[in-house]
Amino acid sequence: MSEQRTKKDYALIALKGMAMGAADVVPGVSGGTIAFITGIYDELLGSLKKIGPEAVVVLFKQGIPAAWKHVNGNFLAALFVGVLLSIKTFAGIVGYCLEHYPLLVWGFFSGLILASVVQLYRHETHWKWLDLVPFLCGVAFVVAIAMAKPAHLPGHNWVLFLGGFVAICAMILPGISGSFILLLVGLYPVFLAAINEFNIVALGAFAAGCACGLMVFSRILSWLLARFRRTTFATLLGFLVGSLYVTWPWKVVNEFVINRHGEQIAISSSNVLPNVYTASTGNTSLWAMVVFCAIIGLFLVLFIELLAKKMKAS
Repeated sequence: MSEQRTKKDYALIALKGMAMGAADVVPGVSGGTIAFITGIYDELLGSLKKIGPEAVVVLFKQGIPAAWKHVNGNFLAALFVGVLLSIKTFAGIVGYCLEHYPLLVWGFFSGLILASVVQLYRHETHWKWLDLVPFLCGVAFVVAIAMAKPAHLPGHNWVLFLGGFVAICAMILPGISGSFILLLVGLYPVFLAAINEFNIVALGAFAAGCACGLMVFSRILSWLLARFRRTTFATLLGFLVGSLYVTWPWKVVNEFVINRHGEQIAISSSNVLPNVYTASTGNTSLWAMVVFCAIIGLFLVLFIELLAKKMKAS
């Protein structure tokens, strides 16, 4: 597939990677969701699955070009360049918007997820009533994670390794945010501090966990999709629907902690209706603008899908 692609195709893949990177740094939004709604999910899993001992054998027997082609290197390089570029640049914009316009941002994310729910549902045409079981399990799992109170694990290197292993698995799955998992186990501020302080040892431990998690979990998920595709899709659909609980814009904080900068960080909140939000917080709900942003997110996914179909046809 990579041989048929043009520079324009790889530029579009890089843009999709930027969207994934921006989503991954926001607790509650999954880069896997962005990968799915932009149509690169299956190829991403397939490419990651090829990174392993077989690729090493190809490298030593046939050389670097053959190994690069084996792992779909052009695709992965374009995608992860976009991810890293986004974390460095665009993620700051997302952070600014979340700080100053949180309701509108969460409304936009909800629109993206709603569109991806429709896409995933249409992706499988032979649904059965029994598929409700894995679907409801997926919904319950994500909601349970969202309602769980953050733990406080020590920031040791082996803990960061395990955190990277679990977080990267969550980042692959649509509907489950890796950064939200880090927040739940108390490693999110540790990870951010390691980035800000450029702690090479801590970042190396986290990166090693991510690499191991990618190699292991991509194979497990590919195996599940190959043998239990409809059940897996039903579970992923549940993950996406459950993530709407996380991205619901109007929340009332139940508990918070004070970070080292003297800022209040919410650790427990409840979803409420717009009028209850206004009455509880004294802030306007901006419900019309939130709905408008959700519609923009919805149509953005439809536009990307239409653009992808036209590029494929041409």
